[in-house]
Amino acid sequence: MTDFKRELHSYAYPAAYQKRVAYFSMEFAIEQYLKMYSGGLGFLAGSHMRSAHHLKQNMVGIGIYWKYGYYDQVHKSDQTMDVLFLEKIYSFLQKTDIRFEVTINHNPVQVGVLYLAPHVFNTIPIFFLTTDLPENDYLAQTITHKLYDTNQEAKIAASILLGAGGHKLLEILELAPDVYHLNEAHALPLAFSLFHKYKKVEEVRKRLVFTTHTSEAAGNEKTDIRLLDKMGYFIYLPLDEVRHITGIKEETFDHTLAALRLARKANAVSRMHGEVVQTLWGGHPEICPITYITNAQSYAYWADQYLYDALQQGDDEKLFLRKRQLKKQLLEVVADQTGDLLDENVFTIVWARRFAAYKRADLIMEDMARYERMITDPDKPVQVIWAGKPYPTDYTAVSVFDRLVHHSKKYHHCSVLVGYELKLSKLLKQGADLWLSNPLVTHEASGTSGMSAAMNGAVLLSTADGWVPEFVRHGSNGFMVPTVDPTLPWHEQNRVDATNIMDTLQHDILPLYYNQQEKWLSIIKNSMQDIMPYFDSDRMAQEYYEKLYNA
Repeated sequence: MTDFKRELHSYAYPAAYQKRVAYFSMEFAIEQYLKMYSGGLGFLAGSHMRSAHHLKQNMVGIGIYWKYGYYDQVHKSDQTMDVLFLEKIYSFLQKTDIRFEVTINHNPVQVGVLYLAPHVFNTIPIFFLTTDLPENDYLAQTITHKLYDTNQEAKIAASILLGAGGHKLLEILELAPDVYHLNEAHALPLAFSLFHKYKKVEEVRKRLVFTTHTSEAAGNEKTDIRLLDKMGYFIYLPLDEVRHITGIKEETFDHTLAALRLARKANAVSRMHGEVVQTLWGGHPEICPITYITNAQSYAYWADQYLYDALQQGDDEKLFLRKRQLKKQLLEVVADQTGDLLDENVFTIVWARRFAAYKRADLIMEDMARYERMITDPDKPVQVIWAGKPYPTDYTAVSVFDRLVHHSKKYHHCSVLVGYELKLSKLLKQGADLWLSNPLVTHEASGTSGMSAAMNGAVLLSTADGWVPEFVRHGSNGFMVPTVDPTLPWHEQNRVDATNIMDTLQHDILPLYYNQQEKWLSIIKNSMQDIMPYFDSDRMAQEYYEKLYNA
């Protein structure tokens, strides 16, 4: 067996990064052709792993090898979306001979391990666990088939595998982390595995830190505590002991609250999210201190270097021509997928991210008559591109996607793309003139797509949520609409936000783009300059050591 303890990193650790950290995440977006991710959480984890390697940090990643990934988003015959589960095979992952056993639902389950070496994608070393082994029965094999399986027992089993299985792997490898980092609460069984080993909750807290990435109920899971107990989520600790160490007396187990009580410190993922988290959880007794570390994205991975070369050389023409070239490349993909021949000279709005109710993909269509007047204006023409993956069983979100597809059939300069993964995401950011982000305020913990869009010369228009208030100087490096009262009913917030977005587009942005090109170019340049270095994940990875691991 490879001596992973000896071969883990090829570099010496700087003094600030000596502590060994094990980073547990249900998903990692490392590269387009390693489909172990669904969306923003994975994008964030991927950038973190790249920066940890760049900064020579003493970290290892623990994840799951998803046989079918999340899902492949494809077209039905009428262009609406369909879901395909296709087996993924990665020859660049190293199959190890490590085998061990975890107990799930009172049954022994065999676990195998695949290894992503640092040199493959310039990340820290990452271990991926799998139960898709011939030694297991079919039900056990399916634990690692689908990321975020809709079956509740399968999701619980995946959490047990990630948390308890990941801990067992580290014990086998004798890596002995100083800090265990839960990137969201998916791997929470790790805490109970640590308690099983050390017998004292203080010893668990000494080692455990936690990042919460959402304010949405769907992201803060609550589960029947007796189902979790039956499945082995608590490593078969007596339920009375579980209630004692977590302080949860109810029959419904709150995963986020338990993580906040078992960690020594936790963080939100933007300044604004930090305030929201304090409002949500601050009133609960015995939770750990909560700070914030604003999310970021890897400049080395996302940024177009030719654009930045032109920016640093002060060559506006070169920057303009490079942006136009990138736009052409995007429009070729649009034509290939949809048959729409969009115009490189026309102002192009892109809305692209996970489809979810609070992200409001169709918000600019709230006043349909006004929207149609804008996109059919011959003097200041506009074309719109949408892309994004809903959760496959979020039928409301799927219906919004399909509604946009049907809308796009009516207007040849409106297009909807499938397959929103790393590669398409980068193309969209490189080709967009405007990156539209309009989540319902206080519902987006951070959001990161606008960061990597800015690294590619796309100007941001957003509601004042997540990371955006930390970045946007309205009219100078981007645009941010006035904050709506978050206590208003959703339909009222939609109406106000949609009006403000359309006002900003029609009164500010479009006149700049078509009539004041030098001013528009200056906004692009300011955006590219201001996004660095704070929103580069190197800063974020450094802050995790400063504010969480070493604190």
